[in-house]
Amino acid sequence: MALSKLQRRARIKRRIRKIISGTATKPRLSVYRSNKEIYAQLVDDVNGVTLASVSSRNKEIKAGTKLEAATAVGKAIAEKATKAGLDTVAFDRNGYLYHGRVKVLADAAREAGLKF
Repeated sequence: MALSKLQRRARIKRRIRKIISGTATKPRLSVYRSNKEIYAQLVDDVNGVTLASVSSRNKEIKAGTKLEAATAVGKAIAEKATKAGLDTVAFDRNGYLYHGRVKVLADAAREAGLKF
């Protein structure tokens, strides 16, 4: 029997999360992508705390297309991370393919100074 999209993504997500875990010094950069919006957050899994979060729904992020929104979110999360004194993160694509908006967000975060 074939898996649905959600079941397939959940399987990939479990496989990724077995390996990737965030700490206070190297948080996990988790990406969530809906049909309209894109969200990114820095998570410390050891203490169970979200250190910073940004989404394309924030008022300060003005973007026309979805790709422009992903770029803006990537830059904004990198700025928040550097303000918090973080420069290295573990990238968690959350079961999504490293393609399109997820890749654009990651590239923008790298350009803005995050290392992963």
